[in-house]
Amino acid sequence: MKSHSTCVKVRYAETDQMGVVYHGNYAQYLEIARIDWLDALGISYRKMEEEGVMLPVYELKIKFKKSAKFDDRLTIVTQLKRKPGVRIEFTYEIFNQHDELLTEAETSLIFMDMEKMKPMKCPAELLEKLGY
Repeated sequence: MKSHSTCVKVRYAETDQMGVVYHGNYAQYLEIARIDWLDALGISYRKMEEEGVMLPVYELKIKFKKSAKFDDRLTIVTQLKRKPGVRIEFTYEIFNQHDELLTEAETSLIFMDMEKMKPMKCPAELLEKLGY
């Protein structure tokens, strides 16, 4: 499973005075989608952290094509960009309930050894679940 879809409903508090989703909220949508992607794969992010692995964001790119609005039902399609090494990279497409492409994004995260506070290779369990 290298691609996964996650649904999110836009809450009123996530919008600005113009009635559209405030741009800063998109990072949270992407995080929700990444964790859901891991869950669908059978990997618990909580368990990874308990085992001493964290995934800080290294890079985030977002292209806003159309605005998401209050009460929209968003579908976030998360795709693994390539085989993970020290870094894991995702692409995202966010669609509204009318199947209109609203946003394209990319994130790059680093596997980090929490004890040493140094980058590390992707955990073997994740590579195995991905079929690598």
